[in-house]
Amino acid sequence: MPRIATIHRQTEETDIQLTVNLDGSGTAEIQTGIGFFDHMLTLLAKHSCIDLTIAASGDLHVDQHHTVEDVGICLGQAFKESLGDKSGIHRYGHFTLPMEESLATVSVDLCGRYAFVFRAEFATPKIGDFDSQLVEDFCQAFAANTLCNLHVGVHYGRNSHHVSEAIFKAMARALRMAVENDSRIDGVPSTKGTLSN
Repeated sequence: MPRIATIHRQTEETDIQLTVNLDGSGTAEIQTGIGFFDHMLTLLAKHSCIDLTIAASGDLHVDQHHTVEDVGICLGQAFKESLGDKSGIHRYGHFTLPMEESLATVSVDLCGRYAFVFRAEFATPKIGDFDSQLVEDFCQAFAANTLCNLHVGVHYGRNSHHVSEAIFKAMARALRMAVENDSRIDGVPSTKGTLSN
């Protein structure tokens, strides 16, 4: 059964159409109006091998926050929907990834419960015209709407672009591990018999 979901979310601040295919090859068609964010989302798709299509328009004349956070909300909702009852998945994923002088670890548990920890510092408040703090806001929105445990830790890093890229790539690899099918698992990987809550 294809693990594909499409989410359309429209508010007075943003209009987002988003599709994920968990069993894709990492193709990405991303248009959010925020160049650096498009770059990070393309990395997320590529390194997770999850196909990702996003068309987002938002109130960028105000700032980038609504667009970035709402894309995180939609991506989380799409993940949750496409995972179904989570039968046969690995459930857990983790990856430590170097990006030049930066090193990040991301761990995920697709358990149906929300928890979020973010331990990262950025040397600059901006990456180009992108607000560095929005990396955390995106990850938080994704975790809250996927209903997963997501832990992000940056061990060290000097360049804010590299730190952000390490986070997105490590997150991609952790998600790839978590959503992939485990041939040794029969049913839901939980002693409770459910991962819905």
